[in-house]
Amino acid sequence: MKLRHILAAALLVAGCAQARTYTVASPDGRLCISVDAGKTLTWSIAMDGTEVIRPSRIAVELADGRTLGTDAKVRRTRRSSVDTTFDTPLYRKTTVADRYNQLTLDLRGGYALQLRAYDDAAAYRVVLAQPDSATIISETAEFGFAPRSKAWVPLVNDLRDPSYPYSFSFESYYDELPLATLPTDTLAVTPLLVELDGGVKALVMEGALYDYPGMMLRHRGDGLLGSIHAPLPATDKVGGFNRLNLIPTSDAGCIARTAGTAALPWRAVAVVRDDAQLPDLDLAMRLAEPSKIHDTSWIRPGKVAWDWWNDWGLTGVDFPAGINTATYRHYIDFAARKGLEYVILDEGWATDNGDLLDINPDIDLQAIIDHAASKGVGIILWATWRQLKDDAPALMRRFADMGVKGFKVDFFDRDDQQVISSVARIAEAAADSRLLLDLHGFRPVGLHRTYPNIVNYEGVKGLENYKWGRFGEPGQPDQLRYDATVPFIRMAAGPLDYTPGAMTNSTAASYRPSNDAPMSLGTRAHQVAMYVVYDGALQMLADSPTAYDREPACADFMAAIPTVFDETRVLAGSVGEYVAIARRKGDTWYIGAITGTEPRELSLDTSFLAPESAYEAIVLRDGVNAAKHPSDHRIERVAVDAASPLRVSLAPGGGFAAVIKAKN
Repeated sequence: MKLRHILAAALLVAGCAQARTYTVASPDGRLCISVDAGKTLTWSIAMDGTEVIRPSRIAVELADGRTLGTDAKVRRTRRSSVDTTFDTPLYRKTTVADRYNQLTLDLRGGYALQLRAYDDAAAYRVVLAQPDSATIISETAEFGFAPRSKAWVPLVNDLRDPSYPYSFSFESYYDELPLATLPTDTLAVTPLLVELDGGVKALVMEGALYDYPGMMLRHRGDGLLGSIHAPLPATDKVGGFNRLNLIPTSDAGCIARTAGTAALPWRAVAVVRDDAQLPDLDLAMRLAEPSKIHDTSWIRPGKVAWDWWNDWGLTGVDFPAGINTATYRHYIDFAARKGLEYVILDEGWATDNGDLLDINPDIDLQAIIDHAASKGVGIILWATWRQLKDDAPALMRRFADMGVKGFKVDFFDRDDQQVISSVARIAEAAADSRLLLDLHGFRPVGLHRTYPNIVNYEGVKGLENYKWGRFGEPGQPDQLRYDATVPFIRMAAGPLDYTPGAMTNSTAASYRPSNDAPMSLGTRAHQVAMYVVYDGALQMLADSPTAYDREPACADFMAAIPTVFDETRVLAGSVGEYVAIARRKGDTWYIGAITGTEPRELSLDTSFLAPESAYEAIVLRDGVNAAKHPSDHRIERVAVDAASPLRVSLAPGGGFAAVIKAKN
């Protein structure tokens, strides 16, 4: 009996000796990452001593039969600290502070685990150190939360092909539910938000995604979220929506083939105590690789007169409006009058969606480009990923030589390794020809820091959904609540091409979906405020020149709001309820505030203004009848100073925008 106890104790001691715990704390000491290296490799996160992520597994399965993260043995530890800043000339601020403590565990088997503890986030990545190339069968990244935690989950839906579960637009409304009730058979995309006890929020995301598939998440039960990656395609077919996609038909039996010394993407969790920290979270920029474009002076941010949402909706002109040269000359003249930097030629300027060189015979593309250049306006062309992926350098050079300034590349609708690696190649080819990119059917994964000519992404349920969404009907999403949610979740990953600017504004009772005469829910001021609230170096004006010419003061107000800023401050906010953001460009401050379906009174702190200075604000606010007639708005001048809060009344689905300048 005694011998058995002695043997059991010896075995227990031996088991404990196999698992060693390593920790790294944030610079302020409040956030701590713990790693247990033993039979399995796990990580956990605590904030102020309270568990955020319980021990969760880290593993990478290789084709040679080994699983990195099993029987983990640490050969060496390395620690470092970073406290620096880097420039971000096409962002919501001109510089980003990058401050963290880092721990690197070199492990037997040719790999390392690199961990970063920020004051507001924890992140890790696996770094391969294999002698040759590596084929990765699967990766396990887990995030274990308390099952009772509430979550905002963007579930995968609207598949491009029902036989293939990994092709979709990366656009999802947020299911708000306890994690314990999240289905275990459904995929979710990141970022994904979880609320812990005490109101602490944890945002799960990834960073520095290059030449590797994107991370989706699946609930494995008991509040544990685990990673899922699309397999590496072997063959594909033309299909999907209107045959605009490439749909994989077989895979290579792995998720990635990489160099033996590759760094896999960061797995990250931002941890905040105040919702207002999330819209100004810089984690995606901090984790991304530095810019590969040394001279960014040619990248011109700005606004775009857009044709597709308003269905080329011109009236009062002496030509048939549509996809033709006369229509685009009219859009160009409008853009020049309003000081807009670009006009986009969306789907239809090229006849064949598989061939960019098959130009619509109703379009004289060179004449359009030349007319735009004479007015100081740039032309952006719509294209699909499958049109560009195989010959991007030659196509980019050809159109750049014609005078085109950029491409809106659409219908990626996948994030497997093949797509992710091609995005970098397309961005490099575009940069070589000094072209900017707006990526649709795709979500931000850090590439906009590395390739700053990527000036915006879609990956959001934007204004286009009003063309077909049946909002207000039972069981349908709440678009206005969504508007007040994305700044806290989706925008943390990067800019979003929501495409605001609707001039026909409706209540739930008067709204109807329409392709050729689209409208929006909520107020006119809500639409205008989104130009301040939402990040994006390139922003569309979605309605038609005719609609804007009917409301010149409102159009001028929108056109004058910059798209990149020197400084950003989140003044107030609650996920899904409301948000108010102040941004500075030079000596001018811009404030935008939006609310969901509920009316709201806000008192906004203006102490960011210089004390003892007098300011005047041009304000566009909800009119007194905006709840019943959402287009009702007022533009007025008000005195503002640093000592007096700015009082803001928001109608249901309302908004507020202000341009603040010092008095001379």
